[in-house]
This record gives sequence, structure tokens and C-alpha cells, in this order.
Amino acid sequence: MALNADDIARLYAAHARGLVSYFARRTFDPQVASELMAETFASAVADRRAFRGSGDEAAAAWLYGIARHQLSNWYRRAAVERRMLGKLGLEPPVLSDVEYERVEELAGLDELRARVASLLAELPAEARDALRLRVLQERPYPEVAAALGIAEPAARARVSRALRGLAAELEGARNAA
Repeated sequence: MALNADDIARLYAAHARGLVSYFARRTFDPQVASELMAETFASAVADRRAFRGSGDEAAAAWLYGIARHQLSNWYRRAAVERRMLGKLGLEPPVLSDVEYERVEELAGLDELRARVASLLAELPAEARDALRLRVLQERPYPEVAAALGIAEPAARARVSRALRGLAAELEGARNAA
């Protein structure tokens, strides 16, 4: 059953804030989160006749599917776009300080940052060091392994285990809330 304008308006009222939060937690950028939410609803309006489900739950699932697609596309194009804007000397429009802070508040980014910092502090030193080198410093695995004095597969395993553990803790905390 295709969605009409009223259906989209109801989806917006019910899910716009949640989508901004969803995007902000994944991009850590309120400006991008706001833009991705708008793009998600623009796609939903454009594709509303393609919706084949029925009911609010199916419509919400469809909307979040569009959101995941928007996020995936953003990851692919973000680096290229930033480089091109820099070359052209252009700045994208930005949120006001109040809007920026509101998105951070809605997404709970301060709490998320504090939780991640706490979880990182609880990691064994070797896992924390591996994550710091690979994720924060963006060093390739051969360099991570050399810096830690271990084999590359061991460095990969440390980073992977640490990331899985952090993700499980964060997911568990989100599900408990």
C-alpha cells in the first residue's frame, strides 16, 4: 500500500528526532545528522509509492531502511566531498550553535562519549593501545603490530576483540535503557 502525504507527515512527527539521533550517533556530527535526516525524508517522499507494507511498524522499518542506505551513501561520498569543497574554498551551510547543541543533546552524544571513554579505560592496556594505534591514529596493521611488538594477525585480533567488546557493551547499555 503506497504512502500518502499524511502518512509521511505522521512518520516525520514520530521519527524525525529519532533519525537525527540515529545519524548523530553514527557520524558524531550534528550538522551531518540533520542533513541525513532531511535526505531520508526526501527519499521517503520520492519513493512513497514503492512502499508495499501496511501499518506504522512496517512504515517505520521502511523509513529506517532508507536511513541506513543514506548513511551508507554518506560514508562513501563524505571524504570525496570534503576534499572537493576544500579545493573550491567552499564551506557547507552549518547549524547554529543552538541547533548543534540540541542535536548533540537529542542524540545523547555527551553521555555516549563519556561511556566510550569509561569503557576504553577498562580495557586491558594491550587492547587499548591496539585500538589507539589503529582507530585513533589510523595506522595500518603492519605499523600497529610493529609498535606493539607482535605479529600482524595478533594486532588484528586485538583490535577486533576490543571493538567487538566495546560494541557489545554499548549495545547492552542501549538495550537496557
